[in-house]
Amino acid sequence: QIQLMESGGGSVQAGGSLRLSCVASGDTTTGYCMAWFRQGVEKQREGVAAIYTSGGRTFYADSGKGRFTISHDTAKNTLWLQMNSLKPDDSAVYTCAANPIRGVGAADYCNTGFRNQAFNHWGQGTRVTVSS
Repeated sequence: QIQLMESGGGSVQAGGSLRLSCVASGDTTTGYCMAWFRQGVEKQREGVAAIYTSGGRTFYADSGKGRFTISHDTAKNTLWLQMNSLKPDDSAVYTCAANPIRGVGAADYCNTGFRNQAFNHWGQGTRVTVSS
């Protein structure tokens, strides 16, 4: 059982940047699918980006492509989300999630799980507010 703790949220003007972090209590260095999701006010939760920690293959939702970058620091066991060119529509609670996935095709299963929001471990979230 791992625990996830997000930080880095805050208020920023449109066009600004934020970097979110998610520290995992357990070892997620290899064989984990880790992802960022967000949920805005009166909106459904949606995926933002995911990464398979063995090899670093990444997956992005259309909303963040070209603006957001997901990465994983194995030394610090930390998941990052660099968000640039932020828009008011990016305002939401951002939550990280993780699942252990190993074996043949694991990275593809990570992508499938990301699209279906199928994760066992979730953080509490950090709020991002982007003003116009």
